[in-house]
Amino acid sequence: MVEAVLIDLFSLPANLQNNIQGLLFNTLETIEKCSSIPAPFVYIMCCQRQENGEQESLLPALRDLQSLKKRLQVVRAQTTAAVLYTIKQRLDEKDLSIIKVILPTLRKDLVKVYIDHLFTAVYQFEFEDLQVASDCKNLQIAEPQSEEQMLPTQDVAVIRSEIQMYLESLPSLNGELTILRSSLIPDDIFLHGFTTRTGGISYIPTLSSCNLFSSSKRRDPQVVVKENLRRLANAAGFNPETFHRVKIDHANAVCIMGKTEPDSYDGIVTNQKGVTIAAPGADCIPVLFADPVRKACGAAHSGWKGTLLGVSMATVNAMISEYGCNVKDILVVLGPSVGPCCYKLPHESAKEFHRIDPKCVRLFDSACPYIDIRRATRILLENGGILPENIQDDSVTDQNQNVTFCTACHPDKFYSHFRDGINFGTQIGFISIRD
Repeated sequence: MVEAVLIDLFSLPANLQNNIQGLLFNTLETIEKCSSIPAPFVYIMCCQRQENGEQESLLPALRDLQSLKKRLQVVRAQTTAAVLYTIKQRLDEKDLSIIKVILPTLRKDLVKVYIDHLFTAVYQFEFEDLQVASDCKNLQIAEPQSEEQMLPTQDVAVIRSEIQMYLESLPSLNGELTILRSSLIPDDIFLHGFTTRTGGISYIPTLSSCNLFSSSKRRDPQVVVKENLRRLANAAGFNPETFHRVKIDHANAVCIMGKTEPDSYDGIVTNQKGVTIAAPGADCIPVLFADPVRKACGAAHSGWKGTLLGVSMATVNAMISEYGCNVKDILVVLGPSVGPCCYKLPHESAKEFHRIDPKCVRLFDSACPYIDIRRATRILLENGGILPENIQDDSVTDQNQNVTFCTACHPDKFYSHFRDGINFGTQIGFISIRD
């Protein structure tokens, strides 16, 4: 069931613009009569160069289309990237995902590239050809053509550049970009930090604004996440082109930078200067590791499954085996994550944490006890030889030094899957060795 219709008149030649009423009327009338739902939302893409009075000139043509008139918007911008992104924002405001695109045949392959970059698999698109007669007296909708055309590589590169330039021009949302840093990790050797949710361009409420992860299940496309990362890199001082994030599997595999990369892994280590490694977290713990003696570092994503599987010690052991680190030199910082105040697991899973230490579980006899995955992580690290004073978590006495905030308790600062549901945003912990 189509929820919205997008009519692409962006490239309509100047000599046809005066006849836009006649062009649109038959198409809009067909949409109103043939739609499987009453009055879908209709967005008309127009170039900013067209006259400002254009939207008013459409009104006489719409006087007999009462149901559509209230749901039709003319969206103007100087570039296709800008107009499509604006329409995406309006679709997202209404939570619309099924879209029919009516556009000139010659524009189809071009617009598909924009859509591939600006939207995710959450959205479903179908296309119909808009054939403009040379006398411009009417518009006819043709059946979709079966042959798929591939746009030349140089054209795709131009589109990507246009999208990037547009996204770079957007203002930051919800305040300045903020990075939390630990005093435990020496600043003269390592560049590191934990991100918060402010200072990016993601606009959907649960993703706003510095979301740093894209997936087929969420509405934030990869290009937006890439722009958020670019802004983070500028603020933090690292190169986004040498940035490597773990490929989450909620297990304990570790990637050694410079060696064959596994298909998935929750830990990553390096001794290469200028390479930034990172682990995401939106309740799960982003854990950072630093050895100032051997000048090596690591990052791990530790959710409840990864914690039980020992991903943090697996990362430590990779640093020891690969770079000759001494376990007593390794510093470990646990970043923002869901705290024992908020996090619950079913009783069967809670038993595993109770075996590590009964203090990791509160209300153990309940169906869903509260779990302290941070305490469990600390205990496993200490059991593995990490010195207690070389671990920073929420047990710090000076709260001004705390970076291990509860993500669920601070909706203004952090994303939380537990709190926000499936369309959640993601923050990261990152670290690199300074040149």
